[in-house]
Amino acid sequence: MALHLWFTFFLAYLATTLTPGPNVLLVVRNALRHGPRAMGATLLGNLTAQLLVTTGVALGVGALLIAMPTAFLALKIIGAGYLIYLGLRQLFARQAAVATSVTEPSAAVVVAGWRIAGEAFLVSASNPKTMIFLCAFLPQFLQPERSVALQFTVMYLTIAAIVMVVHSVYCFAAFRFSKRLKAMRWVATFKRLTGALFIGLGVRLLSVRAA
Repeated sequence: MALHLWFTFFLAYLATTLTPGPNVLLVVRNALRHGPRAMGATLLGNLTAQLLVTTGVALGVGALLIAMPTAFLALKIIGAGYLIYLGLRQLFARQAAVATSVTEPSAAVVVAGWRIAGEAFLVSASNPKTMIFLCAFLPQFLQPERSVALQFTVMYLTIAAIVMVVHSVYCFAAFRFSKRLKAMRWVATFKRLTGALFIGLGVRLLSVRAA
């Protein structure tokens, strides 16, 4: 990929990533609730899903999905349903009690990390908007005379770098903002707000069309 074309791709994808969506909301929520390790696990799940979607676009799976209304509808319902589920759980679930047992703490951290990463993977991978966007976006920056596989690799690595930086900035800003408020008040408000936003994003996703 030529340098000027890569730089255009970088700026264009950065502009789209700066707009908060389900992935940003999830990584901020997890970072505030569970700390930096949870933020890292969320980013891992999100970027793994992005790799899967980018590979699908490179192989033509994205175009096939868009051409099959039934498959697209199923993915859309799954993605919307999962976002609504996260929102309802955030709104109505009781605050988990702090564990007092110190038995095998490392195992508990690993299990929690994998659970958080899996949740982030599902949120990102089940969102058909991501597939539609990348199907329309990525091919615009391909040069036929160059290796397609190498160009998709460069684009994915660029996407991963942008996502990590932008999401980290959002988490840092949210953490600094939370320090200015009383802890319990902030936790309760943030819990209700994120729950409502997840539900809203899920409902909005149901209106997405493939074309």
